[in-house]
Amino acid sequence: MMHGFPDDHHIYDRVAPLLSPRRVIAFDFFGYGRSGRAARAGEQTTTGEDLIAVLDSLALDEVVLVGHDASGPVAIEYAVEHPARVPQLVLLDTFFGHAPALRLPEMIRLFADHELAPLADAIVADPAQLLWLLNYTARRFFGTDELPPDGIAVTSILPQFFADGETPDALTAFRAWTGSLFAGLDEQDARIASGQLETADLPVTLIVGDDDAYLGPDLARHVADLFAKSDITIVPDASHWPQWDQPDVVADHLLALPT
Repeated sequence: MMHGFPDDHHIYDRVAPLLSPRRVIAFDFFGYGRSGRAARAGEQTTTGEDLIAVLDSLALDEVVLVGHDASGPVAIEYAVEHPARVPQLVLLDTFFGHAPALRLPEMIRLFADHELAPLADAIVADPAQLLWLLNYTARRFFGTDELPPDGIAVTSILPQFFADGETPDALTAFRAWTGSLFAGLDEQDARIASGQLETADLPVTLIVGDDDAYLGPDLARHVADLFAKSDITIVPDASHWPQWDQPDVVADHLLALPT
């Protein structure tokens, strides 16, 4: 199970315990959560390299791969390139390539646009402005200023931006990942045009929150159409994180997948 940006493996905290007796592995990409940090600029690994390192280090020859948000493309590309290792692909509120229904969160678009890098740098350098931007984004996602202390924003998102005594922030990794977003969309378009997705013998299950205002049901339908074998579940009363908002529903669908 893989996270996107700007969160960490805790986005699966509510659904993972419900998946017994399946073996569940959720990890932090390098630079996020409780993972390691680069000592110097240029030492940041790619998310694809991180995934391969985890699978190889745990000797996992075959997995159901779950990608959420920006890790969806990571999951798709790995599954297409290593079909023998991924008999089933699960995508949660994600994207792949440019699409009419693709609506990027304003904060993500800001950090992804290289021409706006000076503005992004200024915001990151000012904790008050950064907190304002995060609160604005939270209102767009959750529709409220009220963020419960045990909610996903406090548990998994805010720690990526503000270091505490035990864990450094993930700003370097976040800026690197978002900075490659537009180039990544172009590469994904090229992969789609090559026919690799539609010819892949790969069962794909898409699970999406009905209330996701960004990577929601319309985009999920577009992604599903890229594959020959796909199905979609739209989860009512769920936001961008259906595995957090409706963990029982998501767990039922995951447990129903072929072993």
